[in-house]
Amino acid sequence: MLTNPDINIRDPFVVTAQNERRYYMTGTIGGNTWDGLPVGFNVYAGDDLEHWEGPIPAFRPAPDFWSDRNFWAPEIHIYHGRYYMFASFKAEGVCRGTQILVADSPRGPFQPLRSARPVTPADWECLDGTLHIDADGIPWIVFCHEWVQVHDGEICAMRLSDDLSSAAGEPILLFHASEAPWITPYAGQSDFVTDGPFLYRAANGELLMLWSSFSSGGYTLGVARSQLGTVAGPWLQDAEPLYTADGGHGMLFHTFDGQLMLTVHQPNSTPNERPIFIALTESNGVLKIK
Repeated sequence: MLTNPDINIRDPFVVTAQNERRYYMTGTIGGNTWDGLPVGFNVYAGDDLEHWEGPIPAFRPAPDFWSDRNFWAPEIHIYHGRYYMFASFKAEGVCRGTQILVADSPRGPFQPLRSARPVTPADWECLDGTLHIDADGIPWIVFCHEWVQVHDGEICAMRLSDDLSSAAGEPILLFHASEAPWITPYAGQSDFVTDGPFLYRAANGELLMLWSSFSSGGYTLGVARSQLGTVAGPWLQDAEPLYTADGGHGMLFHTFDGQLMLTVHQPNSTPNERPIFIALTESNGVLKIK
């Protein structure tokens, strides 16, 4: 049995399996983040957010899988009774993109969903795709158009087909990284980073987006708000970020007893990243750390 300090992952993501009353956590495998041939993705199973069974091999690439590096930021979403993994991949001469995989269990094994390539635009450097289902039941992918290509990182949205296998529209720009008042350039340069969007419908009906970049505190988690309550926005940035202690790429979930939780990796330095869990309060759409 492992505990959180034993698990070196980035970009932690938790899915709650109501029928089992079990939490499943996945993330970027720490040792394969930047260099070397990636192993795939693992999940960890537990019932208290402290003790975990695993690692359980949820995805292992087939020998002919197109990507050979940067297996990043897996998310597991329950959609129409199945489990869909959104994850970023890259290869030499191929733009990084989010591909969608599917399984019948959060433990996997996950397999590519129809398409052999990412669903994000083939000529865009993209990462950190997440699933959003709008008020009409239409699925969207929300993702980052990466700063390495556009310099002022973008967060974009694109409609997906009902079965999530393909794009069903053109990407739309939601906002640029530099719109956040708390942001600082990456590594003292002139580029601004967007990482890890995650959408959350607050109890008052507001549509919020968590996303990460850099501030004076290091890696930082901010909040944007859709002014019309739809994924298309327009989006307004909260003046103050939610978390500034050199941690980010966060997501929200409720525990089985109803507590709203934030998970992020912290710190942002390899190989020290660990998943941490933070209880939040929510009042009139405002999130605060307890």
